[in-house]
Amino acid sequence: MKKIILSTVVCASMMFAANSEYKYEITPMIGGAYSEGNLGLEKDYMNGGIALGFNQFDSMIDQVEIAAFRTVEDVDYTNSINRDTGITRIFVNVIKDYPLTSNMSLYALAGAGVEFFDDAANNNNNEDGLVGNYGGGFKYKIADQFALKLDVRHLIEADSGDNTLLYNLGFSVPFGKVAKAPIVVPAPVVVPKDSDNDGVIDSKDKCPNTVAGAVVNEMGCELDDDNDGVVNRLDQCPNTISGAEVDTIGCMTLVNLNINFDTNSAVVKKDYHQRIVNFANAMKNNTKLKARIEAHTDSVGTSKYNQSLSEKRAASTVEVLKSLNIDSSRLTAIGYGETKPVASNKTKEGKAQNRRVEAVIIK
Repeated sequence: MKKIILSTVVCASMMFAANSEYKYEITPMIGGAYSEGNLGLEKDYMNGGIALGFNQFDSMIDQVEIAAFRTVEDVDYTNSINRDTGITRIFVNVIKDYPLTSNMSLYALAGAGVEFFDDAANNNNNEDGLVGNYGGGFKYKIADQFALKLDVRHLIEADSGDNTLLYNLGFSVPFGKVAKAPIVVPAPVVVPKDSDNDGVIDSKDKCPNTVAGAVVNEMGCELDDDNDGVVNRLDQCPNTISGAEVDTIGCMTLVNLNINFDTNSAVVKKDYHQRIVNFANAMKNNTKLKARIEAHTDSVGTSKYNQSLSEKRAASTVEVLKSLNIDSSRLTAIGYGETKPVASNKTKEGKAQNRRVEAVIIK
C-alpha cells in the first residue's frame, strides 16, 4: 500500500493533456490493482502502463486507445510461499469525453483485450485469455499541452468471470499537431456605383443624373415608347406618328404626310394612304386636335399655276381625311405654292423636298 501511495504522489507532480489540436496522445501511467480472492493472488499489487490514443474528429467517440499494463513486481500467490507471477494486459478501448469546464472533464471508456500470466503454462487457475473492461475517469488540464488523468477500470475475464479493479494516474503528452486550414480572407465586395440610383451602374449608364423614380432602359435612359424625343414621364401625347415634330410635352406640331403627286395632278394615290391613315388615327385618339393641311410645290412652272396646284392638292388631302371619318370642322386646307421652300429648287433633291404636304396642328 505504501508503494501505491508513493506512486500516486509522484504522478501527481506530472502533467497530463489531451488536445483536440493533435492527432495522437501518449500517456504513461502508474497505479494499483485490486483483484478477487479466487484468482489465488494477493489482492493488492502495483501496475505500470502506457496508452497510445488516436484522437477522432467528426465522430461520436473522441479517442481510440491502445493500452498496455504490466505488474511492477511479480505478484505472490496466496496458496504458495514460493510461487509468484507477472501479469501483462493489453486493451483496445474507445473513449468519450464529457467536458465540465474549459480545464476539466469526465470521460468514459470501454473495450476488450488479452491478459498473459508469466507462469500460465504451469498454473491451472490463471490462464492466458480474453478480458473485457470498462470504466471512467477525470481529466484536469493544467497547461496548454498537458493535463492530469485519473481513471478506474473494471476488468472481467472472459473464461472464468473473475474481476480485477485497476486504478491509474497518468501523464499525457499530445503530438502530431493537426494542420489547420488556411484562413481565407474574402476579397472586399466592391459595389458598383450608381450615382443617380436608377438601377444602372455608372459604367453602363448612358443617361446620368436621371430623375429619381424614373423608369429607365438597360442603358439608364428614360423610356420614350413613341420615339418622339419626349420621355414617357413627360409625354402627354403618347403614340405620336413616327417622324412627326412635337412640342415639349410630346404633342404633334407638324406632320409631313409624304404624299408624292403625279405631275400636274392633285389626286392622292393609294400608295400614300397609309401615312394619312396613321395621321387620321392620331386625330381620332385625340378629338381635341385640329389640323391645317398645307400643300407646297417646287418652282417649276409659273407661280400662279403652282399656287392653284397646291390648293387643289391640300383640298384632295382633306377629302381623304374626311373619308376616314375626320370631321371637316377639324380640318383646314391651304396652298402656299412655291412660296415656302425648305430646300433649294436648283437641285432635283431639293425640288422633291419642296413638293410636300404637311399637317400643322392647330392649338
